Amino acid sequence: NHPNLANRRLCGIITRMVLREQYFEVIKELLDQFPAVGLLGPRQVGKTTLAYRFAEQYPGAIYLDLELPSDLAKLADAELYMNATEGKLLILDEIHRLPGVFQTLRGVIDQRRRKGLNTAQFLLLGSASIELLQQTSESLAGRIAFTELPPFTASEVDDDDAQTLDRLWVRGGFPGSFLAKSDQRSTIWRQSFIQTYLERDIPLLGPRVPAQTLHRFWQMLAHNQSQMLNAARIATGLGVSGHTVARYLDLLVDLLLVRRLQPWTQNAGKRLTRSPKIYIRDSGLVHTLLGIKNLDELMGHPVVGGSWEGFVVETILQAMPEGTNAWYYRTSAGAEIDLLLESAAGERIAIEVKRSLVPHPAKGFHYACEDLNVARRYVVYPGQERYPVNAETEAIPFATATHDIWKTVRRRH
Repeated sequence: NHPNLANRRLCGIITRMVLREQYFEVIKELLDQFPAVGLLGPRQVGKTTLAYRFAEQYPGAIYLDLELPSDLAKLADAELYMNATEGKLLILDEIHRLPGVFQTLRGVIDQRRRKGLNTAQFLLLGSASIELLQQTSESLAGRIAFTELPPFTASEVDDDDAQTLDRLWVRGGFPGSFLAKSDQRSTIWRQSFIQTYLERDIPLLGPRVPAQTLHRFWQMLAHNQSQMLNAARIATGLGVSGHTVARYLDLLVDLLLVRRLQPWTQNAGKRLTRSPKIYIRDSGLVHTLLGIKNLDELMGHPVVGGSWEGFVVETILQAMPEGTNAWYYRTSAGAEIDLLLESAAGERIAIEVKRSLVPHPAKGFHYACEDLNVARRYVVYPGQERYPVNAETEAIPFATATHDIWKTVRRRH
């Protein structure tokens, strides 16, 4: 009955993931502290599903989808509507469609504060457009807390099943992709997602960019997953200026589709690399942009190492406690750390990512650790055993890496 057992385990994993309990609790705690909470994340990541759960939990909560003309019309006089709903949690989905409402929110929140109302008034859902972040930072400073809802990550799969982790790596963490009934359907979902973003969502959320050009740019980033940004080479390939490349990159970073990992630059005695490393944050999107449909194709593709590194790095960063800083480190002499974490207490942890089952970090990793006087050294790999590589470095399985590293960082907060 192995298939039945596997199906039951997968159903349990899916249930935990769909509920997104860890994010639900974070949002609930923030609503207990702030009058407004902004939940940001790419489209189709599950923000609305979480919002419905809060609508059920808070008595009288009101949910408005601002993509619906009928709901948008209710905020024609936003102040009047908000005054009429005082005492209830008002959930505004797709808030970027009504950027002018932020100024009204500020006045309403301040009025309620004078009445002693300081928590759980507004839950704002948005796709992290530039305009959204600017408006809230200027209008709601001190009145709003932000949190991010990413696609599913390996830290949410409380399971040591290698097949489940490979499934997440290949398909990525968007619910519609990960939960698809087959790799083929998952691929079709991701292709549609990319096309919709290019043709519909990005023009709504940010500066207008030709869809075909932005698609080529996205593909170039996928081909160079986990590598340092070479803006000049990309600009030449696209036939645009370096300034335009920077603008495209800013847009994808702001929409939480791309991560820009900055280099460590504080070691004045070394010649350091100063270009950021670029990761498309969802591994499934990387594979779709490159035409990779399943694990077999991925294992034979040149991007496999970069894809694995990006998958591991994103999983670790999503799991780290608030206040953890992250960089990569590279010198012109070859000293290198894939991921450098610094806890709120200032202690450093060096992480090397290896796809091999016999992981041995290069000498440059150890030189870099000595340069920065790191407290702990880890090599994250896809095996099952935890063991010392040498006196200073420990190899840890990817399945437990986020938990092990989280404990290390937390212990030093």
